[in-house]
Amino acid sequence: MELNRRTVVAGAAAAGIAATTLGGTAHASGGRAPVKELFGKLADGTKVHRWSLVNGGTRLKVLSYGGIVQSLEIPDRHGRYKNVSLGFDTIEDYVAKSPYFGALIGRYGNRIAKGQFTLDGKSHQLSVNDGVNSLHGGAKGFDKHVWDVEGFTSGSDVGLVLHYTSVDGEMGYPGTLKAKVTYTLTRHGDWRIDYEATTDKATVVNLTSHVYWNLAGEGSGSVYDHELRIAASRYTPVDSGLIPTGERAEVAGTPFDFRRTKTVGEDIRVAHQQLLYGKGIDHNWVLDKGITAEPEHIATLRDPSSGRTLKIATDQPGLQFYSGNFLDGTLVGSGGHIYRQGDALCLETQHFPDSPNQPKFPSTVLRPGQTYRSTTVHSFGS
Repeated sequence: MELNRRTVVAGAAAAGIAATTLGGTAHASGGRAPVKELFGKLADGTKVHRWSLVNGGTRLKVLSYGGIVQSLEIPDRHGRYKNVSLGFDTIEDYVAKSPYFGALIGRYGNRIAKGQFTLDGKSHQLSVNDGVNSLHGGAKGFDKHVWDVEGFTSGSDVGLVLHYTSVDGEMGYPGTLKAKVTYTLTRHGDWRIDYEATTDKATVVNLTSHVYWNLAGEGSGSVYDHELRIAASRYTPVDSGLIPTGERAEVAGTPFDFRRTKTVGEDIRVAHQQLLYGKGIDHNWVLDKGITAEPEHIATLRDPSSGRTLKIATDQPGLQFYSGNFLDGTLVGSGGHIYRQGDALCLETQHFPDSPNQPKFPSTVLRPGQTYRSTTVHSFGS
């Protein structure tokens, strides 16, 4: 089965759909042209810039390095702003320490077993960087490259267009892949991500964003009291290496049942083998809606203390929920606080992990002449 993503309506019309369908808060416009500044330099002298976007009550700062969301500020129920994404103050920390804070992930989000797959009868060996497996594109994935970035204004929207070309054989992947990612802040304050990619050889693609969310504010402590709902009746169990077994198991009767709203921490200490494998939650949910032509609402996260909410819509078939299990107290974030286990969570819209080796999973194959397209919308409220 080949990729069957369909083009999603772009621009202000689609942003309006997201705000209406997902209940996005319609803040006053207030958008202004993106602002660019020097953030730092890599060891080889390459400049890294930071872009600032403001629109609809949302403030977003993005690095050209890895397309990283360095901060995302939204107001609470009293109008007080806090940064709700984990990150660092310096480019040196992102290069040396970052566990994918806020980054664009590619070519393949999540894990591929033993860093190997076969396509059209040819075997490919990828960069292995997670035990014996390949994770998030390998040792130097899309998160560790400087992207070409251009700012734009379009009607009441503001945003950035990011480009990166991954050459044939990079991290072991076949084909030269030209990736384009558009970050848009709408007049409603929604953050929309549109992914596109083309290739000159058959390859596999699975792009996503790896923001670590804490709606109470970065560095404020555990997110176990956050309330979460996921529109998924099944998930993909994993083995001890966090590789899917191929099963699509029912969430009913397990700690993975978020069909009704419950706190993140309600069942996270239950003695369930899958939680032991992940040292918490680090699993892919099989979204009930499947692959869709337009983004559909699939998850809601709320912090009761501040009233801040995040609603996510996507056209993708999966959602990786990671509960920050490997934050171990060795990282100091942008607010000067130490990050510990459970201090944030990730909700990564995606195709399923290890799909290139799982013929019963939706295909992630992209061929010459096709265009990979995917859209995710984050709507904020309080």
